[in-house]
Order: sequence, then structure tokens, then C-alpha cells
Amino acid sequence: MSATAIGAVVGAVLALTAVAFGFWAMLLVALCMAVGAVIGRSMEGRLDFRGVIDALRGKRTSS
Repeated sequence: MSATAIGAVVGAVLALTAVAFGFWAMLLVALCMAVGAVIGRSMEGRLDFRGVIDALRGKRTSS
């Protein structure tokens, strides 16, 4: 299992144990899974935070 998958699973498990089931709980689970996946990707070295920040600021390049 990759660190990204492990991070997503950990985020999902933590979210499910923290809240009861329902729509808002589903949104929280999705958010926790996304955060876990981002943390896992950064631990693997597969996520460039500088590139993400530049893209959000509109400073992207096509290369």
C-alpha cells in the first residue's frame, strides 16, 4: 500500500470514529480523506507544494 492510500484510509477511519453518520458526516469524511491523501503524497515526495501554490496564484507554466 502506498503512503497516499494509507493516508486516505487513516483520514477516513478517524473521521468515521469522530462523527455520526449523515450528510455532514459524509462531507467531513471526504475532507479528511483528501487531507490524508495530500499528506501521504507529500510524504512520498510526489506532491510539489510550490507548484500547487503557484497554480493557485495563477503562475502556472505549461512545462
